[in-house]
Amino acid sequence: MPGPSTELVQQLYRTPPDRFVAARDAAVADARRAGDPTTARQLARLRRPTVAAWLVNLLAIRRPELVADLVELADELRTAQRELRGPRLRELSAQRRAVVGALVAEVRKLAAAEPDAPPAGRLPLAEVEATLNAAFSDAEVADQVRAGRLLRAASYAGFGEVPRPQLRLVTGDDEEPEEERPARRPGAQRGRPEPATRADRAAPGTDRAASRTDRAAERAEQVERAAQRAARAERARQRRALDRELALAQADQKRVEAELTEATEQERDGVAVLDGIEAELAELERRRAVAEQDLSRAKLARRAAERAVTVARRRAGEVEAAIEALAAEEGDADGGAGAAD
Repeated sequence: MPGPSTELVQQLYRTPPDRFVAARDAAVADARRAGDPTTARQLARLRRPTVAAWLVNLLAIRRPELVADLVELADELRTAQRELRGPRLRELSAQRRAVVGALVAEVRKLAAAEPDAPPAGRLPLAEVEATLNAAFSDAEVADQVRAGRLLRAASYAGFGEVPRPQLRLVTGDDEEPEEERPARRPGAQRGRPEPATRADRAAPGTDRAASRTDRAAERAEQVERAAQRAARAERARQRRALDRELALAQADQKRVEAELTEATEQERDGVAVLDGIEAELAELERRRAVAEQDLSRAKLARRAAERAVTVARRRAGEVEAAIEALAAEEGDADGGAGAAD
């Protein structure tokens, strides 16, 4: 059997530590049920990481490209420290601080996205930062970080990787063995100084080795002091850059605040104009309602007048007809009276 898959192992190591053991035991049980004892044994040997190590593993699993950049920069930094290249060392040291700060911020974001992660105030971000800094000085730690299977946080006291000079202690053992020298006659040593002992012969070589060790230590101290000066200069440069950005931001703030004040005044004026128009519309609506009422009453009056005119005309026609009938009767009466006379 090939053993547990990389995906399964990564799934376990991105599980929060308080749930790691239960998730691992469940995976072991699944492997046993599947008839894979090799995978079950390998899974059972996995150990629960600390919270800080889990956060670093989460970064390596979720954002492997960021960890790859860290490892690459760590290799360059260790090379520059071994070769004592001052300008390049200062540049890489500034990049290291920026990268570590960005990675710690990314860890905080990844932890916030995990439902079972500890609260933000309880995250051991200082241990995470120490582990990332240790990866810059220790290639083994860097490999563990990149693999995403870290079990505990790492730390490193000092600045980078101190160069280790290749020294060889010169002692009497480097000289020709005594038994290979020609034997002296007993009388040949009379009247001559006592020959130097092995320790006496080794003393000059020991002094030279100690001197080289001191020089190497002094060079390492010089590198550290140079890096500290570079760090201070970098912080000063960043401070100046931030001051410039702050000045620009404050100028932009004043500008947009002035624009906001002007826009607020325009809005207030627009509201006043709209209120006036709405008041005029309300007055026009009131006047329209009054006019419509007057018009309605006028229509009613007109209709009543039309009905009255109709009645009056009909009555006038009736009266005219009665008058004409009466006149006709009077004419007939006058004609009959004349005939009688």
